[in-house]
Amino acid sequence: MKHWIEAARLRTLPLSVSGIIVGSMYALAHPTDEILTPTEVFNWRLFGFAILTTLGLQILSNFANDYGDGMKGTDNEDRVGPKRTIQSGVITPAAMKRAIIITSFLTLLSAIALIYYAFGDTNIYYSVFYLILGILAILSAIRYTVGNTAYGYRGYGDLFVFIFFGLVSTLGVNFLYSKQIDFELVLPAMAIGFLSVGVLNLNNMRDEVSDKKSGKNTIVVKIGGEKAKNYHYFLIVSAMVLIMGFALISNFKFDQYLFLLAYIPLTNHLITVSKNKVPKDLDPELKKLALSTFLLSVLLSLCMIYFFSDIVVNALLGGR
Repeated sequence: MKHWIEAARLRTLPLSVSGIIVGSMYALAHPTDEILTPTEVFNWRLFGFAILTTLGLQILSNFANDYGDGMKGTDNEDRVGPKRTIQSGVITPAAMKRAIIITSFLTLLSAIALIYYAFGDTNIYYSVFYLILGILAILSAIRYTVGNTAYGYRGYGDLFVFIFFGLVSTLGVNFLYSKQIDFELVLPAMAIGFLSVGVLNLNNMRDEVSDKKSGKNTIVVKIGGEKAKNYHYFLIVSAMVLIMGFALISNFKFDQYLFLLAYIPLTNHLITVSKNKVPKDLDPELKKLALSTFLLSVLLSLCMIYFFSDIVVNALLGGR
């Protein structure tokens, strides 16, 4: 069990649910119809299955990365980060392959339940679209490093993370509640996407040398470590600007800027990266950036729930 927990890489899980939290809490704070209360828009079962589905996709991606990089020999003695389970021999490739199949199946079941609680037996076109989207997400999680045409080895991992853990996660889950696209939410969706890509970029900056030797042509390998730092600054700073823009467009009041507290660890992170000279020292920053993104999503959600809509608390308490 210990080795499977290691393979699941728990430190990546808070990051993966950040978009789900923001998209869901935005729905709670913004009823789509004047006659509806927030709790008539928000559905706890939907929220739960959205979290489960996203966690399943993240764990599946981690298992597939362990398997794909292990089988390709990318995880070797040159690897800077923590040893993977196949690399160290504590889990066999056959066992990991079975785990990938089982996790894919369970994630698909969770996605089907999510779709059912969102649309029921109506809106069949939406249901089919989300089912296809879920299958594509599962396949994309696997194909990142698995197979001869793994897109993570061709520099497309950043795009996948931005789309699925940023836009699809935030906008997609909000649509399940509201059945409409709110373009204001595009800003925080992009921000979470950028921060998620930032975690991947950190990982690739750390592994630049070993990835280059193994033929894993990430964006960092293609542009080099120094330019990758500038790319990293762009990702983090853009995310901070986008969230601030969202607050301004949404006419946040003074006491709704509590989310700015999350900018402190993000700023400290940027300073640490700028001073870094040894790639392996970036490894602790992955966890810090992931948790900072999670903190930002939670604080932003609290601002929307408890301040932006003054009827949310009463609705949650049943009108008391």
